[in-house]
Amino acid sequence: MVEHTAYASREAFDARLAEVIDAHAPALVVLAGFMRILTPGFVARYAGRLVNIHPSLLPAFPGLHTHQRAIDAGCRFAGCTVHQVTAELDIGPIVDQAVVPILPGDSARLLAARVLTQEHVIYPRAVAQVVSTL
Repeated sequence: MVEHTAYASREAFDARLAEVIDAHAPALVVLAGFMRILTPGFVARYAGRLVNIHPSLLPAFPGLHTHQRAIDAGCRFAGCTVHQVTAELDIGPIVDQAVVPILPGDSARLLAARVLTQEHVIYPRAVAQVVSTL
């Protein structure tokens, strides 16, 4: 594990993270719950081989607090997106998505739990799809 707090800059953290990743020579780098913005250099190093899952139907609600933002916006549906990581936050090409309804009386916590069940369905499917094209 590479702890980001041990590094003085994002660049230093990303450099060490790349060393650890490269030691395993992966075909694909899969982010889940990572919650760190990666530097453009890191993203470029793994271009086309770096995927992330995001708890919204991108391009809607990039960034944080996605479930509450969807509820506050009056959306009838929410979901999750697997996308290729680019240097710009949460806008890379979409690999797969899943949709869930926003129910009357939903809280962010309840919606998040329903979305998470779909994340577990689409992420393995999306990873298999990306790996099959490498």
